[in-house]
Amino acid sequence: MADTLEFNEIYQEVKGSMNDGRLRLSRQGVIFKNSKTGKVDNIQASELAEGIWRRVALGHGLKLLTKNGHVYKYDGFRESEFDKLSEFFKSHYRLELAEKDLCVKGWNWGTVKFGGQLLSFDIGEQPVFEIPLSNVSQCTTGKNEVTLEFHQNDDAEVSLMEVRFYVPPTQEDGVDPVEAFAQNVLSKADVIQATGDAICIFRELQCLTPRGRYDIRIYPTFLHLHGKTFDYKIPYTTVLRLFLLPHKDQRQMFFVISLDPPIKQGQTRYHFLILLFSKDEDISLTLNMNEDEVEKRFEGRLTKNMSGSLYEMVSRVMKALVNRKITVPGNFQGHSGAQCITCSYKASSGLLYPLERGFIYVHKPPVHIRFDEISFVNFARGTTTTRSFDFEIETKQGTQYTFSSIEREEYGKLFDFVNAKKLNIKNRSHKESMPQSYDEYADSDEDQHDAYLERMKEEGKIREENADDSSDESGEETDESFNPGEEDEDVAEEFDSEVSASSDGGSDREEKRKPAKKAKIVKERKPRKKPSESKKGKDPNAPKRPMSAYMLWLNASREKIKSDHPGISITDLSKKAGELWKGMSKEKKEEWDRKAEDAKRDYEKAMKEYSEGGKSESSKKEKSKKKKQQQQQGKGKAERKAAPSKALTKSPAKQLGESFKSKEFVSSEESSGDNKKEDSEEEEIASTPPSLEDSASGSD
Repeated sequence: MADTLEFNEIYQEVKGSMNDGRLRLSRQGVIFKNSKTGKVDNIQASELAEGIWRRVALGHGLKLLTKNGHVYKYDGFRESEFDKLSEFFKSHYRLELAEKDLCVKGWNWGTVKFGGQLLSFDIGEQPVFEIPLSNVSQCTTGKNEVTLEFHQNDDAEVSLMEVRFYVPPTQEDGVDPVEAFAQNVLSKADVIQATGDAICIFRELQCLTPRGRYDIRIYPTFLHLHGKTFDYKIPYTTVLRLFLLPHKDQRQMFFVISLDPPIKQGQTRYHFLILLFSKDEDISLTLNMNEDEVEKRFEGRLTKNMSGSLYEMVSRVMKALVNRKITVPGNFQGHSGAQCITCSYKASSGLLYPLERGFIYVHKPPVHIRFDEISFVNFARGTTTTRSFDFEIETKQGTQYTFSSIEREEYGKLFDFVNAKKLNIKNRSHKESMPQSYDEYADSDEDQHDAYLERMKEEGKIREENADDSSDESGEETDESFNPGEEDEDVAEEFDSEVSASSDGGSDREEKRKPAKKAKIVKERKPRKKPSESKKGKDPNAPKRPMSAYMLWLNASREKIKSDHPGISITDLSKKAGELWKGMSKEKKEEWDRKAEDAKRDYEKAMKEYSEGGKSESSKKEKSKKKKQQQQQGKGKAERKAAPSKALTKSPAKQLGESFKSKEFVSSEESSGDNKKEDSEEEEIASTPPSLEDSASGSD
């Protein structure tokens, strides 16, 4: 028998919401870790009183009752896991895991039992439903009636807000069953009543979230925030973590209280309570308790009379009452020497604090990300300027946080910190050009490899390549289309002769340089079109590409969607199909995936046969093309030898000359002599394509 059992994707019912996490059963007890908040519930084996196995909405569930009356519910088990759990409970906890199903008769008349933190409505021996009394926010009584009101559940789309019980009158004298029912509920309910005096009061504290100045009254079980407009009562059981963070200016301090569930103001939810203090502000504090009570309750953590900085007093009192450690920044130091980094999140500027076990961003909106929930981090180039960069964090749940506008000088410190904490660093922008991960540098803090600098170099190269490609597409008059060779030498000679012949060489040169480029383009356009002519059409006999699983399903389901939604447009049909596909179960999708795989195999087989058959045909075509080209070249050489040189030289020279030579250019050429002209014409003839020569000989 194994000493431990572990279950993933188990749901714990807390205050009406289902929190997913991991459950571990060991000899010492039961541990559940909430994957959302990181909160750990630990039940010692000696505290377990009863274990119940039953069928619930999410499969099967485990209900654990402790000796002090607490109830823990875990759902998401498979039916096959009952035997394994039952045997584990017997051998390690010496408990029988009882099977007890809920009653589903639908009757609304039964008996109510109060056991620990639970109200159980039973029919016979079977429970119909159970209400955790910690969910109750208010309990009111009427004639033979008790009304329970519940805290609103933010995680659920629909929340149960009220339940009414009819309590029949009894013949017993002196006992009101309605009042007895209400007292049983109120004794365990989460109803905060400000009874008695506060332990201490802090006046006019500056609060950033919720914004305003509040008086904080410290009671034994809850915290009371009293402002001009709003009042908040915060039970200490809802406090998850406490943070004390120095401001970048070294003159102020943030005190952050993490809450779950959050406090509410209308439709707004505040998961963090953030107080801002000045370091210079001092206070003398006297607790509203005698010295013996202080010593007995706080065991030396607090004294009746205390004095010091205001932020120290608030944090010290909160730590003693909540009984949680205060988290402070670790050994991280930024470029300026501060323990935080200035950045922006969601268009609002704030401070990012790298902690020993996570990151916290203050203050609008506050964000706390634990290292154990981070999938990877990414250093990205700043969108507006190269002087800053973005720091991206993606969690295992797929949530992405982008902290932008971080000064470039902070990069080295932050990169070293992330490396030392062994977080995955992933570059998602250029997966092909950059390494997939930075694992090889994760173990060394002394490594001088600058991943961000390398990435910026790669981005620069890619930008240059993209700029070259776009300029090629936008216009044909580029350096790539200009092939240095005979034409280049002709242009140079032409300009040289022009400089010696004309006194206005600069202006004439500019006029002649533009048409000279045009002449080259005319010559080069024809060969550039040849590859596009060869790519004109696809072979109709080629096999068609296979459809994806979604497209196969859509073709099969299109008519059904149309019949279910008569008159639906094409765009609405595609949206509806997308919704249906998204909501489809894994098993049904796998069926279409198999069909897509079969279609892909058929396509690959057909493509193989097609390519083997097409190779012989293509080789024949290539041979016939080569023969035709050789015949044409032989024909052109024979015609060139047979025809007189003057007849050949005149017509192409005229065509080219008329396309770009002005009158001034022609007159200056005649004065400088015909020898150079004849030489350049002969060189142009050598470089003209055969099509021009054929047309010239035909015209003569």
